[in-house]
Amino acid sequence: QVQLVESGGGLVQPGGSLRLSCAASGSRFMFTVMNWYRQAPGRQRELVARISSSGGTNYADSVKGRFTISRDNGQNTVYLQMNSLKPEDTAVYYCNVPIVGGNAWGQGTQVTVSS
Repeated sequence: QVQLVESGGGLVQPGGSLRLSCAASGSRFMFTVMNWYRQAPGRQRELVARISSSGGTNYADSVKGRFTISRDNGQNTVYLQMNSLKPEDTAVYYCNVPIVGGNAWGQGTQVTVSS
């Protein structure tokens, strides 16, 4: 059974930085795609960034130029470096990987951007 554990969230002032990590376990194989989603109160969950096994990346327009997704295939870990954070980045951030029959999700980590 695939398990995802996120870490690195917290409270940061506008303009600050945070680095999220997600460690995946329970699979003998490398995940072809690893994703970061976020969900703010009263809003739908949205895709923030995606990275393929070869390192190709995609970002939501709202985070382009500020966030960077990366991965360590040997450790089955995905990272999200978040710079120039804004109050509107406040949300619970979730790690996600597609698996046979559906998706696996982490428990989420809270990111709060406030002065």
